[in-house]
Amino acid sequence: MSANPEISRFAGPEVLAATVAGRWLDLIAAAGAQGRRHLAALSGGRITHRLFAEVVAQSRTRGLSLAGVDFFWADERCLPPSDAESNFRMAQELLFGPLKIAAGQIHRLKGELEPEAAAQEASAEILRVAPVDAGGRPVLDLILLGMGEDGHVASLFPGASAAVWRCGTPYLVIRESPKPPPIRLSLSLGAIVAARETWVLASGAGKEQALSDSLAGADRTPLGRVIGARTLAGTGTRVFADVK
Repeated sequence: MSANPEISRFAGPEVLAATVAGRWLDLIAAAGAQGRRHLAALSGGRITHRLFAEVVAQSRTRGLSLAGVDFFWADERCLPPSDAESNFRMAQELLFGPLKIAAGQIHRLKGELEPEAAAQEASAEILRVAPVDAGGRPVLDLILLGMGEDGHVASLFPGASAAVWRCGTPYLVIRESPKPPPIRLSLSLGAIVAARETWVLASGAGKEQALSDSLAGADRTPLGRVIGARTLAGTGTRVFADVK
């Protein structure tokens, strides 16, 4: 794909979710046809509810199995997996359960553990499953990211320290999230840059300025940093937006 961000705009979240679900299933089908597994990282957020529902419906309509997919996460709150705010719980209820995804395909972030131990375990797991690039970073086929009103992606927020942006491990602990809970686990910028595809779902009112700023300059928002870093790496970013 082009190194520049590719932007697709939609009239509302329904058509956005349906389009992204269809394109994701196309990637999964292509991987299966090539005899390889598809490795994806999921995010939370309101638009993800619609996305998971569309993936379930469309995969059933197409008769497409997701048995060849390994699921990781872009980020997770440091909470038990049963907590209502857990990204895993949402995926379990809306995606994994309905499609009867096997436990061995699910590589969740263990928010109930001591945070540093959870990040280390998650980093070891993704490196065990995913191929790595020349820099030793895991190469996922697809990372699905939401975007917050402040332009944050995963749990990389405005004002993050230089150490956060330079992190060399796949996952790291975020200890001062401006949104509760303050302690989270997140994919690092390096891991996001290394992915074959990174898709950003910018959906919902109040995000217009953050999207504009993100597209205008790499240093203005965390999403802007992701776009800038992936542009430099030649990997590019796709943005699916229902905001202007």
